[in-house]
Amino acid sequence: MNLMPYGTDMTDRSKAMHTPLAGLFVAATVLLLCPGQLSAQFSGPAVHVPSTANVIPVPTADPAVLNPNQSDLVINSGDLVQVRIFGSPDFSVPTRVSIDGTLQLPLIGVVTVKGLSVNDAETLIAQKLIAAGMYVNPQVTVQVTEASGQTATVSGEMHAIVPLSGSRRLLDVLAVAGTLPVNASHIITVLRVGADKPIIVDLGTDPSQSAAGNIPIVPRDTIIISRVGVVYVVGAFAKQGAIPLDQNSPLTLMQLTALSGGVGFEGKYDDLRIIRTVGLERKLVKVDIKRVLLGKNPDPVLEANDIVFLPSAPLKAALKSNGIGTAASIASLFIFALQRNN
Repeated sequence: MNLMPYGTDMTDRSKAMHTPLAGLFVAATVLLLCPGQLSAQFSGPAVHVPSTANVIPVPTADPAVLNPNQSDLVINSGDLVQVRIFGSPDFSVPTRVSIDGTLQLPLIGVVTVKGLSVNDAETLIAQKLIAAGMYVNPQVTVQVTEASGQTATVSGEMHAIVPLSGSRRLLDVLAVAGTLPVNASHIITVLRVGADKPIIVDLGTDPSQSAAGNIPIVPRDTIIISRVGVVYVVGAFAKQGAIPLDQNSPLTLMQLTALSGGVGFEGKYDDLRIIRTVGLERKLVKVDIKRVLLGKNPDPVLEANDIVFLPSAPLKAALKSNGIGTAASIASLFIFALQRNN
């Protein structure tokens, strides 16, 4: 065994034992004061979906689609129709479409009208009258006096079945269905029987401009109320979750921070990430939120489905979790190490 003088050996051992403690405190201090020196990169995979993402629907502008005539309605089983021939008052037949979609008419017998528009039904009945040799050029009028499903269905963010007694417009139907939720979009989709494409209506937020979107609603229309876009807040914010977008104004990062209750002490301010999906590609933008809040950097405008993520600095997070006790313990450890070294 190799013995050394007590003083020299213990001094050296004390230095050897406590120098790592001092080094640990210095390293922790550097992490606390300079969180921006370490920055992790987002490495998550892009979202793969079968359809195009973030498609903004274009409002329907065709007046013929927005304001349908009686002749554009599609006849269905159970409808009560009135068939007339101009100049022949005796041929005025009210009849109901049978379950197999046919009408029983004088002179020509059974006619299949289910799925036909009123115009097409008039043409078909006229052709059958001519083929039967009853008329040379009959002027046939078909009127749907009672639709089998005289209701409109509201789905999506609202759920209701609204009866359509008489003429009803979109705002009337929505008023009967209830109050639009806060997260409901002002862009309404109407699925109409016989229409080639869905009808897109933008009600907007200005009542004076909503009249243009107050279209007539016909029986068997389905009105879909979609959810407005949101921005997702994750990480070192006071409140996390989904923040709905205001359809009438853009949402900036500074406004989002205010709505989320502000950034936390533990956040790595120079490493905020805005994760945005464009089509099928996910993109990442890094922002120094402290410089944005101080007005030194531009305030980014956020888009629907953006993810705003503010990472936490490990030491700051530990301090926040354990409170002042952790800071006092580290300070005591550092003071003890300095005293032993001296």
